[in-house]
Amino acid sequence: ECYVQNTAREYAKIYAAEAEPLEGFGEVPEIIPIFLVHRPANNIPYATVEEELVGEFVKYSVRDGKEVNFLRRDSEAGQKCCTFQHWVYEKTNGSLLVTDLQGVGMKLTDVGIATLAKGYKGFKGNCSISFIEQFRALHQCNKYCEMLGLKSLRTTHEKQRKATSMKSKNLPNSSTIKKTVPKKAREPRDFISSEH
Repeated sequence: ECYVQNTAREYAKIYAAEAEPLEGFGEVPEIIPIFLVHRPANNIPYATVEEELVGEFVKYSVRDGKEVNFLRRDSEAGQKCCTFQHWVYEKTNGSLLVTDLQGVGMKLTDVGIATLAKGYKGFKGNCSISFIEQFRALHQCNKYCEMLGLKSLRTTHEKQRKATSMKSKNLPNSSTIKKTVPKKAREPRDFISSEH
């Protein structure tokens, strides 16, 4: 949990460094740090500790990307969280996605990370690869994506789908492939009958 959240936090810092200087971008989401505490005298020897977030707790993106959340789509924090996801996706060439973004205002906690099956640069996330595929298919760019110069995923996703369908159309199917049987196999065989 600490490793995932603090890894996502590092991406958020780089995102902030790129986004904050842009005119009109404004405040950037921050993933708060989480710490692992060892308490050897306690029945549960390990615990996580993080800053308390006070206010309305909102899920800006869910792990599987299927939930439609108007607070995510219509709020500034929600749009900037979606842009952050898009930015990470693009920076890692579609290999990693920070997901399950939630928190109070621009302060986020308890995030998840999805990576390709083999991971990304030695890091394996805690969410299914299907979350990356769903994000690619469902993400709708907003003005913050445009401000950062991010490429539309719709166009990329549609091109990939067309390329895949064209490849499958160009591949011969089993009914068009001529089946040839070696001459030797077509000749009658001598069978030796044995009596039992």
